Amino acid sequence: MTEKDQIRLGKTLWAIADQLRGSMNADDFRDYMLSFLFLRYLSNNFEEAAKRELGTDWPQLDADDRRSPLVVWYEQNSNDIAMFEDVMRRKVHYVIKPEYLWSSIAEKARTQDAELLHTLQEGFKFVENESFSSSFQGLFSEINLDSDKLGKSYTQRNKRLCDIIQKIAEGLADFPQDRDLLGDAYEYLIGQFAAGSGKKAGEFYTPQQISSILSGIVSLDAQDPTSGRREKLGVVLDFACGSGSLLLNVRRRMGKHGVGKLYGQEKNITTYNLARMNMLLHGLKDNEFEIFHGDTLLNEWPLLREENPAKKIEFDAVVANPPFSYRWEPNEELAEDFRFKGYGLAPKSAADFAFLLHGFHFLHREGTMAIIVPHGVLFRGNAEAKIRRKLILDGNIDAVIGLPANLFYSTGIPVCILVVKKCKKYDDILFINASEHYEKGKRQNVLRQEHIDKIVDTYQYRKEDERYSRRVSMDEIEENDFNLNISRYVSTAVSEEPVDIEAVNQELKSLESRIREAKNRHNEFLRELGLEELP
Repeated sequence: MTEKDQIRLGKTLWAIADQLRGSMNADDFRDYMLSFLFLRYLSNNFEEAAKRELGTDWPQLDADDRRSPLVVWYEQNSNDIAMFEDVMRRKVHYVIKPEYLWSSIAEKARTQDAELLHTLQEGFKFVENESFSSSFQGLFSEINLDSDKLGKSYTQRNKRLCDIIQKIAEGLADFPQDRDLLGDAYEYLIGQFAAGSGKKAGEFYTPQQISSILSGIVSLDAQDPTSGRREKLGVVLDFACGSGSLLLNVRRRMGKHGVGKLYGQEKNITTYNLARMNMLLHGLKDNEFEIFHGDTLLNEWPLLREENPAKKIEFDAVVANPPFSYRWEPNEELAEDFRFKGYGLAPKSAADFAFLLHGFHFLHREGTMAIIVPHGVLFRGNAEAKIRRKLILDGNIDAVIGLPANLFYSTGIPVCILVVKKCKKYDDILFINASEHYEKGKRQNVLRQEHIDKIVDTYQYRKEDERYSRRVSMDEIEENDFNLNISRYVSTAVSEEPVDIEAVNQELKSLESRIREAKNRHNEFLRELGLEELP
């Protein structure tokens, strides 16, 4: 697998999506397209594992036989199916019946089989309810195969699905069957759909460049970042996980065995399903992650409602990109909530600090939280000022990192990263002003690898760099009334050099003298030629 393959496959699939969606809304078509890619991934992974398991018993088919070898094996070994599936559940953690495999579905699409739609419906139900040991109920709940958006009649809908699946199968046929390749293509498509769908779709996707900064920070040793990356992160939380890209980036940074388990929470049902698919598609087994569908601010996840400190789950790393300045309805009951008690409630107009305090409560004493917030969090008054003041005085704010504007699909405003800890080493706050370090793009600005590396490296070694980064003492922050506005501490403005009036005066005198000398010489020439002199 090469980076060129990744880009080419992503563009190929996006071109297919753009061509086939027709008048269908991009968000609607996204759900079909990504679900089919997910099924293809599960199928290929299962078939590869089955081939290894069966060894010489794997059927060898003629070149013109388009059936999956598993279809043939199931027909020939009906008495051994139960034992085979039991073994596969232990090794791969799931089973897919031969008739629901992507190869079987793609063949039905190629031959325009009239039962394709029914087979897909049955296959999706099987994956949700029977494939995995743990239930993935509702995984395809947002995909309505009977929707009029696909066609007014069953025949029209079936034909449309045949066309879509055939094109996807043909597009994938030119690429190696690499798990990581398809996973990267999946992420690429999520990003493209987010870019093409505007603000609403952008809510569920954090651009990879920003994810890389957050994962780079939380993967470092919390007490002493200069010592480098931690050997292992036991449990990692994203309480507003969207499609799961942030969590996956942390895992990518730490390596496949560097994270014990990923935990995510998502309120939007469509995005919740996307996240679950995304985890599985990137090779995680169903016991290596847990995604919960529910409201974070109301703390609807039973796992996180344990009030007994001895039983409370704490996370080694927390990453999040929650909705910016989200309007919420705090009540008297929430004022007594263990997450907010002692800090106060964030205002109705902006739940930014409510999200932050939620993650902070579940952060391990030796863990790191990196959260994306709007700049208003740094300086807004009233209730937010009280929360900010307490976090600063308690020594919980480790770093404030300002990012360039127009990096997100959902907003053009500049945002920042707050790095928060319960037990930090340094008695100051590091400010990084990276607002002018980017490459301008057509629709979104872009952070190149050198920009990302500079931010993470500056954070890791707490470097001070004029017009870029500075360590600010608590005394200075207190003098500024606990205002964390980045430009107050690290200005990117270039100061004008002081003007030496005496030196300028001497230079002007010198120039005047040279002008007189040149004029006199010129007039001598004019006199010799009998021409009128210059005045």
